[in-house]
Amino acid sequence: MNKETDSQPHSTMNLESLHAVATMIAQQREVKDVLNSIVDAMVKTYDLALARIWLKRPGDICSNCFMNDQCSDRSTCLHLVASAADPQTEASGTEWFQPDGFYRRFPLGIRRVGLIGVSGEPLKLSDTAGDKEWFAKGNWLQLENVKSFAGFPLIFQQQILGVLGVFSRIEITDQEFAWLQAFADNAAVAIANANAFEEIDALRKKLELENDYLRNEISSEFSPDGMVGTSPAFQKALEQVSLVAETDTNVLILGESGVGKELIARAVHDRSPRAGKPMIKVNCASIPKELFESEFFGHVKGSFTGAIRDRAGRFELADGGTLFLDEVGEIPIDMQSKLLRVLQEGTYERIGEEKTRTADVRIVAATNRDLPEEIEAKRFRQDLYYRLSVFPINIPSLREREEDIPELAAFFLEQSARKLGIETPPLKQRHIIELQNYSWPGNIRELQNVIERALILSKNGPMEFHFPGASNDSINEPDDRLLSFDELKEFERRNVMAVLEKFNWKISGNDGAAKFMNVPPATLSSRMRAMGIERPKG
Repeated sequence: MNKETDSQPHSTMNLESLHAVATMIAQQREVKDVLNSIVDAMVKTYDLALARIWLKRPGDICSNCFMNDQCSDRSTCLHLVASAADPQTEASGTEWFQPDGFYRRFPLGIRRVGLIGVSGEPLKLSDTAGDKEWFAKGNWLQLENVKSFAGFPLIFQQQILGVLGVFSRIEITDQEFAWLQAFADNAAVAIANANAFEEIDALRKKLELENDYLRNEISSEFSPDGMVGTSPAFQKALEQVSLVAETDTNVLILGESGVGKELIARAVHDRSPRAGKPMIKVNCASIPKELFESEFFGHVKGSFTGAIRDRAGRFELADGGTLFLDEVGEIPIDMQSKLLRVLQEGTYERIGEEKTRTADVRIVAATNRDLPEEIEAKRFRQDLYYRLSVFPINIPSLREREEDIPELAAFFLEQSARKLGIETPPLKQRHIIELQNYSWPGNIRELQNVIERALILSKNGPMEFHFPGASNDSINEPDDRLLSFDELKEFERRNVMAVLEKFNWKISGNDGAAKFMNVPPATLSSRMRAMGIERPKG
């Protein structure tokens, strides 16, 4: 429908031209570009006065919409998202074609466009001048010599996305109307695809941010930079990490609970050629005996009760990377032979599957048990022990690293203050003396917990450390300062009570106890009920 020099323009609309426009539009990836390309191309290619697209979106300007008195359901309406015009005269004004004009919203079911958006039926109107429903303000139809209108629902997978409307200066024939219908169907696909691309891109960016966050979290928690300490005992362990990390040798990390064995395992992985692949952790003490094989090797759907779908095992997930077997001494004796096979041969099968799979996995294991003693007691296989302990690394207890306590304390103090969102308090000499005089049965993990607890209990006052068994806890501890379960529960209860009192029993909000304890308010309320804690009356 190109404009001609004579008084009666001739249509140039054909299937080929519409196909060329559709192909150009399909190459766009952003929704905004797709929408603008549709209306711009149609106006430029054919003799159209106006081309517009409305999409279904939530109601937003209901109070200012000039059709609000006709709208019964304000939850959803048609939003004008793209508009292109080719005005012939300035006398018609600009309100009729601007995207922010009167018709930037159409209630569903109201007027022609609204009816198309509800019914999903296309519409051709040849006598626009006689149809006052199209434009209630001004006489732009006559001024722009608009002869006909065609409106098409934009449908994708049986869902009406919106409406495409075109105003033509010549009569739209039945064949052209059919071609435009096909074009509208292609346009709907292009819009849906662009929406999908944008959603995928948004998810990708979200995942990238989450990965960056997780990498930062891992870095602060496990990176070699977080392995604080200059004592000879700890430096010897770090030297062993440097020696073995670049090899593919299996490593066995030995040490008491809480000394940071996972930290060392992470350092071995991060300094190895496998650093770009995952390090998968298995806490062997937390796996029920009957689920070990599935946890390690995976299973297929229906292989046992509860196997409702195929599942990959940890060896498969760690392929190319490192498998960290924490508390390896807890693996059942009958499972140890199957673990030994995959270490020797690099092959395994999922439960219920005959297919043999391969695994290129480096093993880093850790334990606080005396494995030779476990071997003597027939609870651990000697051949598996030899496979795992090719390169043992002994991690010293905190009692053997007394000179590292000031540096560790300062590190955890800053880390905990950042976590709690408060200013880091000064670490005084009396604090160092207190920390060095304690025996630390829980090692570094206990030191970290003591410091975080001190920050929680002394946010608005001087920082004081509370050690299990010390006089400021008033709990009668055994001589070795370990807590029984009952004593541990009582200590937790007193700690929660102290925090609640400090915050005047306010649980939620930025100035509430839950925020300060870094738990959801519902979790704190649940813990209070479990511990029988109630707010004092009066």
